[in-house]
Amino acid sequence: MTARLLLVRHGESEGNVAATRAERAGDETVGVTTRDADTPLSATGEEQARALGEHLATLPSHRAPQALWCSPYVRARRTAELAVAGAGLDLRPVVDERLRDRELGILDGLTSHGVEVRFPDEAARRDRLGKLYYRPPGGESWADVALRLRSLLADLVRAESGTDRTVLVVCHDAVIWLLRYVAEGLTEEELMAEVAEHSVRNASLTELTRADGRWRVETFDDVTHLAAQGEPVTEHPGQGDD
Repeated sequence: MTARLLLVRHGESEGNVAATRAERAGDETVGVTTRDADTPLSATGEEQARALGEHLATLPSHRAPQALWCSPYVRARRTAELAVAGAGLDLRPVVDERLRDRELGILDGLTSHGVEVRFPDEAARRDRLGKLYYRPPGGESWADVALRLRSLLADLVRAESGTDRTVLVVCHDAVIWLLRYVAEGLTEEELMAEVAEHSVRNASLTELTRADGRWRVETFDDVTHLAAQGEPVTEHPGQGDD
């Protein structure tokens, strides 16, 4: 059976940097011209991914990844590429669109201030419905993402069956939250309490283990491998997930 998932948020991206800068400046738009799917890592993000690879190389054999699943977005695929190369792992990625980041529809490219100014009715509807159930026009709610991750997790477990098997999954912050929500059977209240207290930082590691058909979190948002190698620890909330 699949016994262990190592969930990794991609390294810092150029979109992360631009979004944080725009939020702090009070701008209405993030100012990134690429599609979200094509936004690359920043130079810092590339170094974070290499540091992650060096850490993976030190894992004992029973925890080292035997398989790699990855979001199709450029920032995630590049993180995976650099990490497995740095770890000396010969893993061909399973690229699955169900691991992509949450789609924001008409709010894509807007800061929180931009949403308030340009779509005040949507801002009010978001506040009323809450993070889990608010769906921007043309986009996805967190519940929508959870729905696709339920089928993803079932397919992953079936495809990666094997004793004490570890799978590395490189994706996005909201996806990691919602994989926990699905795998651990969290309630909305439990999930949102965790989200209010913590974040998923760039190139962090979250480890889920499975026994007797149940998943539990062993480590969450671990960035000690970055600090140990002198790489910056960066905290950028996902766009639209403030």
